[in-house]
Amino acid sequence: MLAKIGYFVFVLPFSYLPLPVLYVFTDFLYLLLISITPYRKKVIEGNILRSFPNLSEKERRKIKRKFYRHFTDILAEGVKNLSLSEKGYNKRFKVKNPEIMKELYAKNKNVLLVSGHYNNWEWLITSQDLLFSHQAFGIGMPMTSKFWDKKINDKRSRFGMKVIHGKNYKEELSKFTEKPKAVLVLSDQSPGNSSKSYWMKFLNQQTAVLFGAEMMAHQLDYAVMAFITRKVKRGHYEMELQLVTDDPKTMSWGEITEAHTHLLEKEIVSHPQYWLWSHKRWKRELPENLEELKQKQRTLFNEKFNK
Repeated sequence: MLAKIGYFVFVLPFSYLPLPVLYVFTDFLYLLLISITPYRKKVIEGNILRSFPNLSEKERRKIKRKFYRHFTDILAEGVKNLSLSEKGYNKRFKVKNPEIMKELYAKNKNVLLVSGHYNNWEWLITSQDLLFSHQAFGIGMPMTSKFWDKKINDKRSRFGMKVIHGKNYKEELSKFTEKPKAVLVLSDQSPGNSSKSYWMKFLNQQTAVLFGAEMMAHQLDYAVMAFITRKVKRGHYEMELQLVTDDPKTMSWGEITEAHTHLLEKEIVSHPQYWLWSHKRWKRELPENLEELKQKQRTLFNEKFNK
């Protein structure tokens, strides 16, 4: 009941306010975060310290302040995402090099769009079907609240995006045959199982990385398109695409994961304030037998895909 009241009385009506007005509210929130009630301060500071150990304390504080500034913008834009029009998305979210996707569409090639929680991923989810000719799909896990899960996904789907569950994605994708598909995968979350993760050096530390995008590419024979979303100015974003492969079967174990993760890493190092530092990214312990684990993963992968 409280969720319904919060949505219909506060969140949805607020979404119809102009973005500049919403920014006034989140400007105030930003001041609270940097002075009185810092959100997940220890997590953010710890993540930044581990990722940039050579920076001075002053430089790390600057990243934290800029992160809070961007984070509050994202909150305003997340609320606006519930009601932003097609015209609004066309004005505020663009693709720098869409011709790469157009070429794959002409070849009738399905695509995995792979990146992380960098800049405004919610606007991409909602507008993806407007950006490309491919049918948009997004893979995710249900929210704890069934009410919020339905409301948020209904809004995400209003321009054509189809949100599907990570546990039955193959079945759902196989049902759609009308035109090529583009499946959005955000792969920078902390994996649930360290022994099933791909371990690699990321932001100066051994990191467990989700291997799902690479597995999907080989299972489904989808092209892999990594991308970065850049903030042009407040409330305006541009997406740049980089083709990793249009033939995943030629890629060896780990190549796809290394490629899209390093692309994200490069952008984070250049503009760290736009990544989601409040996420508990490094909560998985490094396996003691890491090299043995990697060899086992490589062997199983090759037995499955490189017979």
